[in-house]
Amino acid sequence: MSWSPMRLLTSAVLTAWAVLFWFLILGGRTSLYLSARTDWIVPVGAILMTIAAIGRLLTSRTAHAEPFGARDAVRTAVVAIPIVAVLALPPTSLGTYAASRRSTFVSGGIAADPASIATGRLDLADVAGALRSNEGAKALADRAGTEVTFVGFVARERGMPADQFQLTRFLISCCVADALSVQVRVVGATPGELEKDEWVRVRGSIYPLGREIVLDAREIDKVDRPKRPYLNT
Repeated sequence: MSWSPMRLLTSAVLTAWAVLFWFLILGGRTSLYLSARTDWIVPVGAILMTIAAIGRLLTSRTAHAEPFGARDAVRTAVVAIPIVAVLALPPTSLGTYAASRRSTFVSGGIAADPASIATGRLDLADVAGALRSNEGAKALADRAGTEVTFVGFVARERGMPADQFQLTRFLISCCVADALSVQVRVVGATPGELEKDEWVRVRGSIYPLGREIVLDAREIDKVDRPKRPYLNT
């Protein structure tokens, strides 16, 4: 009986994946990558990978030769790339750079319920999704002047007046790979007070103008990034 390099390598990779999942759980980083409906994958993955790694290690001694070649090394490296990327990158959410390069929620395939828009509490997903249908747009237009409170990060477009910015948030269905941006133009901000990617809470009145939503700010406060920075469908 001797130790099989291939089985030891497999055990090491499984251990690395288990470490990654436990790292996300203990570091509170799950919400940076997954929506509330899919974040169960992380604890389940942590448990399964831990059991698999231990099982593979316990069966790593064998009487048969199991050669380990260059092709096996390449496959292992490919499997390990996501682990290295997540552990090496800082714990940050999508920001201005991503918003300028992704589709908006308005251009996506999700529409908000007109009845909810007409009578319910308005949030960013409701406001953006309303513009996906004529009924939703009309319901939102009837709410012009409604007082709202939105939380998002600051984004600016080239040529935008100094007292304006785009209050931005991402909405995800499964994970950050399918993220769509939700944006509302905020007017009435103090010029030079806010930096891009800063998180703020804006209170004020909304006014639909065609396919754009304007938020006339009454109060703007800097806040910490929410524990769950992404909205969910």
